[in-house]
Parts: sequence; structure tokens; C-alpha cells
Amino acid sequence: MIFAAELSFKLPWENPVLIFSSILFIILFAPILLNKIKIPQLIGLILAGAAIGPNGINLLQRDSSVILFGTVGLLYIMFLAGLEIDLGDFKKNSGKSMIFGMYTFLIPMGLGTVAGIYILNFSIPTSILLASMFASHTLIAYPIISKMGVIKNKAVSVAVGGTLITDTLALLVLAVVVGMSAGEVTGGFWVKLVISIIVFAGIIIFLFPILGRWFFKRNDDNISQYIFVLALVFLGAFLAEAAGIEAIIGAFLAGLALNRLVPHTSPLMNRIEFVGNALFIPFFLIGVGMLIDFRVFYMDKETIFVAIVMTVVATLSKFLAAYFTQKTFKFSRAQRDVIFGLSNAQAAATLAAVLVGYKVIVGETETGEPIRLLGDSILNGTILMILVTCTIASIVAQRGAAKLALEEGETESSDTEKDNETEERILIPVNYPENIEELIHLGVTIKSKTSKNSLYALNIVPSDSSDESKEKFAKKLLEKASVSAAATDNKLTELIRYDSNLVNGITNVVRENKVTDIILGLHKQHGLSDTFLGKLTEGILSKSNITAFIYQSHQPLNTVGRYIIVVPANAEKEMGFVFWLLRVWNIGRNTGCKLIFYGDEETLKYIQQVQKKFSIEAGFVEFSDWEDFLIISRDLKENDALIVVLSRKNGTSYNPVMNKIPKYLNRYFGKNNYILIYPMQFDLEEIGRHNYLGTSIFNPLSVGGQDFTSFSNSVSKLFKKK
Repeated sequence: MIFAAELSFKLPWENPVLIFSSILFIILFAPILLNKIKIPQLIGLILAGAAIGPNGINLLQRDSSVILFGTVGLLYIMFLAGLEIDLGDFKKNSGKSMIFGMYTFLIPMGLGTVAGIYILNFSIPTSILLASMFASHTLIAYPIISKMGVIKNKAVSVAVGGTLITDTLALLVLAVVVGMSAGEVTGGFWVKLVISIIVFAGIIIFLFPILGRWFFKRNDDNISQYIFVLALVFLGAFLAEAAGIEAIIGAFLAGLALNRLVPHTSPLMNRIEFVGNALFIPFFLIGVGMLIDFRVFYMDKETIFVAIVMTVVATLSKFLAAYFTQKTFKFSRAQRDVIFGLSNAQAAATLAAVLVGYKVIVGETETGEPIRLLGDSILNGTILMILVTCTIASIVAQRGAAKLALEEGETESSDTEKDNETEERILIPVNYPENIEELIHLGVTIKSKTSKNSLYALNIVPSDSSDESKEKFAKKLLEKASVSAAATDNKLTELIRYDSNLVNGITNVVRENKVTDIILGLHKQHGLSDTFLGKLTEGILSKSNITAFIYQSHQPLNTVGRYIIVVPANAEKEMGFVFWLLRVWNIGRNTGCKLIFYGDEETLKYIQQVQKKFSIEAGFVEFSDWEDFLIISRDLKENDALIVVLSRKNGTSYNPVMNKIPKYLNRYFGKNNYILIYPMQFDLEEIGRHNYLGTSIFNPLSVGGQDFTSFSNSVSKLFKKK
């Protein structure tokens, strides 16, 4: 037993429990205290690290544990940047990212080299290496952008894509300069470097998604999935180092590779973000702060001069890159601020470069002291540059993100106030514990992202039964549904209905709660009935005109590669066209999967015009003969999911062949996920309930057949609500 008298409180603290608890309290209170004086959270943690570190009050040492957790935090930042990026938008803006990447690499390289040679009087190799430090940057401000909810903005995608380009080029410059200084740059050096990079990138980009899909299909344990993802991140980082480049590039590529396997609305994504933002990333920021030595401000004039030149050149060059990007692509000032804020912070790659350059000895002085490629003044100046650039980056990024969020908010219609009559409400009847999680995940995927309270779970208990076990079982099912929703940061409303008739019970709940969409799950072993959908589902469809989704899951939602959407002719003339299209669009936005629409030429035209407005990866295939429906199976791959848009019998797009769909699905599509969608029908009694997204109910014939402007405006309003 250890008594208080036996504990050591001498500085620096050595007790691991005391060290860890101290860091946790710093993570908790430093941002809160400094936010009151308008200092961003990230800077608060860096300053706190400087205050408690070996160059401050020496409360804690920057030992191996801090370095380890800090390394994890650094890789986490890059991994999250790759994971959260919208791949559709990333591909769409890849050209812009390339141009920004070259701006933010070439401008700092040019200004930095000139400043090193003519202002600081450094040698050419030292000046080039110094310039490469200015060219690289770290996405320190990315968590700020993420919290502001503007990571989908085009400027963010351009900045993140440009980061990959400039960091890779800067780190290649580091490898070449160091190699030249050591006399290692030969023909074999270049061949080895190129081959190793190609092999490394190929393994991550092509092999990681295959491994991830294989693992997620066979293991649904939440902890195992998280550990698996983390293991791949560090494996990717190690492969990058083995290829001769920095680990942060491997972590970023791992994020891109796993992007579609970790949907933004999934519980796994919620856990990844939570652990990183709560623990690992703050550890990294505190570790960076521990490197700062404020004494150099008044002890070493050379260091101060070098630090001022480095900071001014780095900041000016990054601003010029953001400015030219703004003018090239006609971005707003807020978007320019976000790009500048994301690209100005010098930390990860800069630290790597200066530490590597500091270790390289290129000669000796007359007194026998080593001459380093990057000397002491550059090492200390780099630490001060990191503090200043991170401060500027955080403040500017926060300001720009706030403006962007405000601009995006102002694009919504003025009547955005929602009451109980205008909210979306998605009802999910739960009957089988085996498919509850998948039903909830589908509900979270199709709903509007900003709506956190739109999910309702329902279980019907026979009113003529006196068996209490049925009520207890119903409560357990609803509790499991609530837990699944909570894991995605959504609140679910539990409903128990006592009714002797299942159809009446569900349809009455739909009316009483003004439900807008319903998701009906099929038991994996039961599937669809050959007598179409069965009495329960057919009864619900006949007595309720809301948008209905009938879902059969054969593999986890996050392992689906593509969605094949079969749309009937005249679907655009249905009143519910806009609403089911929004839900399908949400699937593409939230999962990153490609959407392939099959339909006749006229219907596809409407969908294509919508697709042009948004960064959803979509394809279009003409298909009009539903008698030849089985031809779809030729295009359906193992990890594809099928979405079939049907119609009730009184619908404009109804086709008698639709009655054969259940038989086809059971016989030929039994290994694929599928969703049957029944669009909202036009019903005067239901108009008030379905005017829930701020759009007026319009004449479906006018919207679908004659007036696309009305339809386009309605779709735009729907998406702006997101």
C-alpha cells in the first residue's frame, strides 16, 4: 500500500497516474478558460503544453508517452481528413486541388529559397530545405472546420486535396536534399524511391478497401471494428515510412481508402471522431507546445531574426497561394480564409523536416563543432514559427468557417422555423432483434443530417394479450433501437402501441405522429412473399400514402460498393418523386457510394439535371423494358445493392410487371441488399402532413411533365435544408 507521505511531487512529475490525470485536466479546462478571451481551443492546448512543459514550469517532461500519444494524434488528424472528405466532391474538384497544391508548393518554395539565400545567407541546400518546410503544412485547423459543419464546402475539399500534393512534394524534396548532402543520390536512388512509392500507394488504395470490406462483413463487434481501422491507419503510416516518405501521407491515404467503408452517419465514424477529438489530437497539440521555449525571445537575437523571417515568409507565401486560388476559381473571401487557415499551420511535416535536417552533419568548424544542414537557430526558429502560424491559422480558419456557415445558412428560405407540422419523421417498426441495427442505420442514412430527432421506432403489442413477456420483449427491442441511434449521435423516440390489428396499429401511429416516411424491414430468413409483399406490408401501403421503404439486408450497409436504382417510366410525374429522390441522394452523400440509375430516357433527364447541381457520383443507363427486368442481374456485382422504385396500383408510374418483382428478388437477387421504394401518393387528406420540408405540395403533372423549374427549385430547397 502506498501512503500519501510516500508519493513524490517533485518536478517534473514521475507518477504515471498523476501525469495522465494532469493532462486530462489540461485537455478539459485549458480550452474553456482560454475561449473566454477568444483564443481558439487548439491554440489553448499548445500554450498549455508550453506552460507545463520542460521549457515552462517543468511540470511534465516530453517523454516517450507524450511522443507516442502525440504521434497517434498527428496521424489521427490526417486520417480524419481523408475519412471525412466527400469523395464525390474530391473527384469533382481534383483539378482545383492540383492547382492549389502547386500554388501552395511552388510559391513557398520560390520565396523561401530566395529568403534563405539573400536574407539569411544560408547555403543553397539549406535554403531549399528551409523552403520545403514552408511549402508543407498540417491540417491543425481541420477540427475547427469540422465542428463548424462546413467540411462539405468546395474550399475545404480543395484545401485538403492540396495538402496531400504539397506535403508529398515537400517531403520528397526533404528526401532528395538529405540524400544529396549524404552523397546518396544516384540513379538507383530515384528508381528505388519511385518503385517504393508506387508499391506503398497501391497497397493502401487497392488492398485496404478489400481487407476492410472482408472484415466488416464477418465481424459486427463495435470494439473490434474500431481497433481494426486504427490498425490499418498505423499500417499505412508504417508503409509510407518504409517507402521513404512521411507517415502522415500514409495515414491520409488510409482515410481515403476506408472512406466508403466508414459512412459519415455510421456509429463507427462517431466513435472514431470522439476518441480522436477527446484524447489523441489534444495530446498531439500539448506535445507540440512542450517544444516551445519562450526564453529564446530574449536570449538569442539570431534565433529571433530567423524566426521572424521564417514566419513572415511562410505566412505570406501561404496567403498568396490562397489568394491566387480564390481569384482562379472565383471563391468568396470566406472560402479564401478557410483555405489559408487550413494551409498556414506549420507543424507535422515541418517538425519532421527540421529534425531530419538537424541530424545531418555537412562539415565541422575550426573548433571541431559539427556544421548541421539545419542549425540551432533554424531549429528554435521553427518552434516559434509553429506557434505563430498555428495561432494565425486557427483564428483565420475559425473566422472563415463561421462566415461560410452563415452564408450557407442564409441560402435557406426565410421560413426555416420548424414546428411539429413541418418536421420529417421516419417511422421504423421493429419486430426482429437481428435486423434492428441495420434498419436504424438505413434510417440515419436517408434522413436529413441536421435533423437529430426525426427517428421513431414502433412495436405493436396485441391488445388482447395478457402475456407480460410480450411487452417486456417490445421494450427490449425499442431499447436496442435507441442504443443503435444514440451510437450515431441521434435521438430516437420509442413508441409502443397496443392493438389487435398490426396494420391498423401502424397506420394509426403514422397519422397520429404525422410520419413522413416508413421503413419496413424483412427478416433475413423470410424475405418477400411470392404473393407480393404479404398482408401486413400490402395493408400498410394501401392505408397509408407516405413514402415507404421495404428493406432486406444481406450484408452491412457500410460494405455496399454501389447502388443500382431502377426507376419506372413516368416516375417524375408522381408527387413523391422529389421526396424519394432526396432520400436516395442522401444515401449517396452519406455513404460515398456511386449511384447508377436505370430508367427511360425522359425520366433520366430529370435526374441528370439534379445530379449536375450536386457532387454525387452517379451513372445513368437507359432501361425501359420491365419485362426484361432480369437483365439488371448481369450488371449487379457481389457488393452492389439494388433499389427498385415501384408504385401503388393507382400511381402514374404503375406497371403490372411490378407484381413479379418479389419473385425475381427471391430467386435472382438473394445475396444482395435491396430496397423497394413506394413513393408518396397524391391524397388531399394527406397534403398537410406531407408539407414537411418547407416545400409546397405541387401538381405532380406540372412538375414532372412540363415545369422543371418548379421541380428544380423544390429539390434545391430540400437540399439546402440539409
